[in-house]
Amino acid sequence: MVSSPPSTVGSQSATDVDETTALLAVPKTDPSNSPDEAALLRDTKSKGANQEDDDDKPLPFGQIMILCYARVVEPIAFFSIFPFINKMIWETGGLNEADVGFYSGLIESLFSLTQMLLMISWGHAADRLGRKPVLVFSLGGVAIATALFGFSKTIWQLILFRCLAGVFAGSVVCIRSMITENSTPRTQARAFSFFAFTGNLGIFLGPLLGGALASPADQYPSVFGGIYFFEEFPYAVPTIFVGLIAASAALVSWLYLKETLDPKSLNRSSSDPPMSTPELIRSPGVSVVLLTYGHIMLLAFAYTAGRFEHSVLYPFNHGVKSVAYFNSVLVCPVFYFTAVSLGGYGFSPLQISLFMALAGLSQAVWILLAFPPLQRRFGTGDVLRGCAVGWPILFFVAALGNFFLRQNWKLAFWIVGPISIAIGSGISMAFSKPSIVSSFDLDIGQFINGV
Repeated sequence: MVSSPPSTVGSQSATDVDETTALLAVPKTDPSNSPDEAALLRDTKSKGANQEDDDDKPLPFGQIMILCYARVVEPIAFFSIFPFINKMIWETGGLNEADVGFYSGLIESLFSLTQMLLMISWGHAADRLGRKPVLVFSLGGVAIATALFGFSKTIWQLILFRCLAGVFAGSVVCIRSMITENSTPRTQARAFSFFAFTGNLGIFLGPLLGGALASPADQYPSVFGGIYFFEEFPYAVPTIFVGLIAASAALVSWLYLKETLDPKSLNRSSSDPPMSTPELIRSPGVSVVLLTYGHIMLLAFAYTAGRFEHSVLYPFNHGVKSVAYFNSVLVCPVFYFTAVSLGGYGFSPLQISLFMALAGLSQAVWILLAFPPLQRRFGTGDVLRGCAVGWPILFFVAALGNFFLRQNWKLAFWIVGPISIAIGSGISMAFSKPSIVSSFDLDIGQFINGV
C-alpha cells in the first residue's frame, strides 16, 4: 500500500522524492528559500532605469568649461615661445644663425623626453591621489617653470627651465580622464569637441601672445623703451603673462573643480596593485592603438626631418600629436626665422606668430567643421589617404615660397604663403580621433593617455 502524501504540500523538500514520484512533476520548495521573482524584476527594471538616467544626465557645463580653461594652458605655454625662441637662442648663446636650429631642436627634444619619461607616472598618480590634486599641482608647476624661462641668460638655463616645464606633464592626462568621467556616452562627443576646440584655441593664442609681448622695448619703444627690466629681459613679459594664465587655471581648478575619481578607486588597497606596463600593453586593443599611432609619429618625424637641412632627431613626445603640430613646433619656427639666403623666410617674431596663429586657427576649422562631413561621406581611410597626399604638396609649396622671396616676388609670396597655410592645415584631419579612454578600464585608459 502506498502511503498518502503529506498533508502540507508546501513543506515537501526537494529531497522528498522516491520511486513513485512522477518524472515530470514540479518539485515544490519552501517559499522562504526561493527567490522573489517580482523583486528580481523590479531590481532589473530599476537598474535599467538608473542606466537610462545616467545616459540622459546633462553635461555639467561649468565643470567642462573649467577643464577647457585648464586645457588651453598647455598649448599656450608650449607655443608661446616659438615666435622668439630662435632669436632668443641666437642672442643668448652667441651662435651662428645656421646653428640655431640645432639648439632649438635640442631644447624641445629634451622637453619632450622629460614629458615622455614622466607622463605614465602622472597617470598612476592620478589614479592613486585623485585627478584634481594632480591637475592643480601640474598647472602650478607649469606656471612657475614657464615664467622662469624668460629670465634665462644661457643655453643651459633655457634647457633647465624647459625641462622643468616638461616635468609637470600631468595636466592633459587628468583633463582627458575628467572630461570622460564628467560625461556619458551620449554627451561625450560634445564634451570632447570642447576639448579639441580649446586645444586649437591655445595653438592660435600662444604664438600671438609670444610674438606680441616679446621684446617690448623694441616693439613699443614709446612705452617701454629705456626701462632696464624690459631691455635686460626682453622675453620675460610673454613668459610671465603665460605663467599667470597657468596660475589662474590652477587656482580656478582648486576652488571650483570637483573630483571625478570614484572614492572606491581612490582608496584602493595595496592588495590590488595597478597593472604593470607589460600587462597594459598586452591588454586587448592597446597594442594596436600604440602601433598605429607610433607609425603615424614615425611618418611625422620622417617628413619633418626632410623639410629643413639642419634638422635634429626628435624623440617621442607625450601623447599622439598631429603631424601639423610637430611641423609647427619644431621645424616651422626655425624655417620662418632663418634668412632667405639660407633657405628660410627671414621672418620677425611677430610675423612668425601670425603665421603660426593662422595655422592653429585653420586646424581648428578643418577639424571641427570639415572633418565630420568628409568622414561621413568618404570614410576614415579615404580622409587619411587624402591627407597623406597633401603632405608632400605642402612641403613643396613651402620651398616655393623661399624661391619667391629669392626672386623678390613678394606679392606672389604673400598670396601663396597664407593660402597654403590655411588650406594645407587640413592635413591635421588625419589625426582627429575620439577619446579612447572610455573603451578601457581605469589603468589602461590612463596608460594610453600617458603614451
